[in-house]
Amino acid sequence: MSKPTSLLITAACLAILLPCPAMAEALVDNVNGMTLDADGKVVRFTGILMTTDGKVVKLLTARDKRPERLDWRADMKGRVLLPGFVDAHGHVMELGFSAVLLDLSDTKSLDQAKAKIAAYAAANPDRKWILGGGWNQEAWGLGRFPTAADLDGVVADRPVFLSRIDGHASWANSAAIKAAGVTAATAAPSGGRIEKGAGGAPAGVFVDAAQDLVRRAAPPPLPKDRDTAFLSAQAMLLSMGVTSAADMGTTVDDWLSYRRMGDRGNMRVRIVSYGAGIEDTVRIGGTGPTPWLYGDRLRLAGVKLYGDGALGSRGAWLKAPYADAPGQSGLGFMTDTVIRNLMSRAAMDNYQVAVHAIGDRANAQALDAIEELSATYKGDRRWRIEHAQIVDPADLKRFGQHGTIASMQPTHQTSDRTMAEARLGPARLAGAYAWKTMLANGVPLAFGSDFPVERPDPFAGWAAAFTRQGADGQPSGGWRPEEAVTREQAWRAFTQGGAYAAFAEDKFGRLAPGQRADFIIVDRDPLLASPSDLRATKVEETWVGGEKVWERKP
Repeated sequence: MSKPTSLLITAACLAILLPCPAMAEALVDNVNGMTLDADGKVVRFTGILMTTDGKVVKLLTARDKRPERLDWRADMKGRVLLPGFVDAHGHVMELGFSAVLLDLSDTKSLDQAKAKIAAYAAANPDRKWILGGGWNQEAWGLGRFPTAADLDGVVADRPVFLSRIDGHASWANSAAIKAAGVTAATAAPSGGRIEKGAGGAPAGVFVDAAQDLVRRAAPPPLPKDRDTAFLSAQAMLLSMGVTSAADMGTTVDDWLSYRRMGDRGNMRVRIVSYGAGIEDTVRIGGTGPTPWLYGDRLRLAGVKLYGDGALGSRGAWLKAPYADAPGQSGLGFMTDTVIRNLMSRAAMDNYQVAVHAIGDRANAQALDAIEELSATYKGDRRWRIEHAQIVDPADLKRFGQHGTIASMQPTHQTSDRTMAEARLGPARLAGAYAWKTMLANGVPLAFGSDFPVERPDPFAGWAAAFTRQGADGQPSGGWRPEEAVTREQAWRAFTQGGAYAAFAEDKFGRLAPGQRADFIIVDRDPLLASPSDLRATKVEETWVGGEKVWERKP
């Protein structure tokens, strides 16, 4: 035996004999705690024993003896504790910008929107462009898209460019259209549509890919503006109990913002990023997904692709024309060959693929591509279809194949139901927002909000999922109630479902030994609350990795 080998063995034996220092622990105690186990069953507890780096060691019941030696202990005085929510689909920077730019999401009419635009322009005379969004002609009861002329009567001296609430259309005034050089002769790009007025001139609304015709002329936000937007978004998410979110469509500039925040120690929420198309994804990740950064707070997991637009702007790609616009069937953004090539390019470097598909034709196209590529790319791919709103009933069972995940947003159903009826007609709604059927077909279900399209309020989404009703309790008995899931199934989709969809189920999504101690303190028991009371739930504290990162002010 060589001398170095002998020394190593001797050292190892001595290490076994020497006492090891006990791992320091922390305790969050005296809670009315509840979580779901791996099978979706409710687990109740009264304390969480954690490592000081924020991982759960054990859930304690009232009968369990508490350790005598602790690094620290927090007494929650019997309050309700839940695992943090995982929003499976959102847009972090857009949420932040909605808070710092002009926000029209609360307007109920065109006149209200005009008044708010006028006030914003007067209060911001130094802004060269008026930017923002949140408008919704359906909520206004306008019966048409707004026009450039509508905006010109409010602001004519500088460009105005405002995105629709779903991000799939934008509204420009004449100054913005002129600055962008768009004329009657300008052709709409593939996957886009320019609403036309008299003589074929641009009427003021640009749908999907056509938005870039004007957007590229607008000044980009500065890094400091992006940092401010991120901090606003993070505070909003934490205040609502969202401790992790999938960021769908991360640009390189977005990623740099997240890295600046992480480097400075300012990242509190966990973000799983999906790059904005192949180019940005590869520029961020290089040859594959990034490792987890900043204590499991940031990771690039995959790529976001767009299959179509949205119902509100009639951009969702349908198998048959719209019931309220017989000449239109929506916009398909990719040919069958292109979507396969892009998904293959991502899969070969092990990027997870998430495809936005709202219309039944777009969903069918994504499912066809998954079926074909699954023969080549084996293993646990967890292909994701984002939204899956309008699905041909004949295609619903296909979601249960190849591990495809349905990433869906319950509040879209409650917000969109009357519009969906108008856009499609009742005969074509059998596969619309079909949450229960997805579960019955063995489809992993991940719930989110699509913030800022909807508020990132998981309690509103939770209530909508098992009632199929809006905050007003309508419609009575729920809209297509046969597709409601149970209270516990909805809770699981908003926690474990979102984590699983992002390959993060071993890190967060529930409270169990080895999981990150991400939890919230709320003012009521959500399992006993009525739907209206559940919607009224207030988050009092938010903890990420065993550290309190947000607290409601008295």
